[in-house]
Amino acid sequence: MKKTILAAAALGSFSIVAQAQSSVTLYGLLDAGITYANKVATSTGHDSLVKYGDGVASGSRWGLRGTEDLGGGLKAIFVLESGFSTGDGTSGQGGALFGRQAFVGLAKDGIGSVTFGRQYSFSTDYIGANYTMGSQTPAGNYAYHINDLDQLTSSRINNAVKFSSANFAGLTFGAMYGFSNSTQFAGTPTTTGTGGAQGSSSTYSFGANYATGPFGIGAAYTNIRFPNGATPAFSVSIANVNTLGLRDLETFGIGARYAIASGLVFANWTHTKFEPLTGESSKLNNYEIGGRWGFTPALSAGLGYTFSKLDDRFEGKWHQINSSVDYALSKRTDVYLLGIYQKASGSNVVAGRNVPVQAEIGSSSSFIGNAGANTQFVTRVGLRHRF
Repeated sequence: MKKTILAAAALGSFSIVAQAQSSVTLYGLLDAGITYANKVATSTGHDSLVKYGDGVASGSRWGLRGTEDLGGGLKAIFVLESGFSTGDGTSGQGGALFGRQAFVGLAKDGIGSVTFGRQYSFSTDYIGANYTMGSQTPAGNYAYHINDLDQLTSSRINNAVKFSSANFAGLTFGAMYGFSNSTQFAGTPTTTGTGGAQGSSSTYSFGANYATGPFGIGAAYTNIRFPNGATPAFSVSIANVNTLGLRDLETFGIGARYAIASGLVFANWTHTKFEPLTGESSKLNNYEIGGRWGFTPALSAGLGYTFSKLDDRFEGKWHQINSSVDYALSKRTDVYLLGIYQKASGSNVVAGRNVPVQAEIGSSSSFIGNAGANTQFVTRVGLRHRF
């Protein structure tokens, strides 16, 4: 009888240890609110719009992440993350079940991790997540650079193998390659410039980040071959510029931040090159500076400025002011108020004629749209909850 009791106790202890060595966590975030925007083209012809807006401060999502201790500092890891709209419950990222992230890999203490699947590029990991108004305040997707052309917020790469180093006294670095999984490499764009065949999308990305005490600095490079051929395709449109039928979308950026008392100042620069299948390339430079201040543990506000310039064949310029106020109701729930203003200037040569550039607030995941005006103002009140 005593042996039976001892055996049962030993099995119970083993079960507890095994459970402690592996874990699966369910997590998520919901972001909803009301957005007002002027200078918007609507079906009724009005130039202003009040709408339900989803996933602006942060994309709404749910996910599973897990680890299994394999011994000797080695772990198996995975993440499955699905984006969705709180407005109608539909899936984001082109309807993919786990369109935000889906990867599995191994991590070794003191070395880093190797992961396989749909993952973020280092432009998103190192710059977009650390040194932007979109990441440091709830201005989120409205504050990221025009249509996320520089891949700072939603550069998700299919079929990717990614190495991310461990933290070496504040230094982290990594490299990634996303396979095309196809033998198709090139195509011919349509004569209208509204579409075009392209090769299958492949990507390489690498970067480094250093953070110590109040200071941080990072740099990253990402090159996406045939971005229109990805599934879902990368959103690479910009007003009056044909970015369909691209051979390469190439971006480099550097960012830095410094914490001061209850505040934080940050800045970044990104350089993006669009190389079409035929014709000349275009270049977009973004220069951003901003800051955040915590007035109390619950109340904070942010203010930032971004200047964007389209070079070479085009003369487009965009000035954008981003502002936000955030109040934490708890550790998991906050309410926020945003105000974004943008002014565009210059004109591009499109189909042999000069066409004025227009204001375009919003990254690819929360694009506002414009009726062709050179200014636009957007304001929003929102609620965000994490679980």
